[in-house]
Amino acid sequence: MGQDLKEAIDHMSITTQMETRLIAAFAPLELEIVDDSASHAGHAGNPGGGRETHFNLRIVSAAFAGQSRVARHRAVHAALGDLVPQIHALSLDLAAP
Repeated sequence: MGQDLKEAIDHMSITTQMETRLIAAFAPLELEIVDDSASHAGHAGNPGGGRETHFNLRIVSAAFAGQSRVARHRAVHAALGDLVPQIHALSLDLAAP
């Protein structure tokens, strides 16, 4: 990956980075990312507010067919990779079509 591309990606919002990675990993039929961080401003993980820290995520993808709930969660965490430590709370609703 070129330095310019890496810098551009580093400046994208966490929501946008999540969307990009999840589309690439799962080719979802449905993808909904809700940033609920504003509701948690001042709480642990977002003490000053203004950060992307709390998300609700819904994915419907054929990639989840035949996978257990735990396997689906692990796959999402693997796809998000180095974003996971930046996320304080992640609610997952994962389904196969």
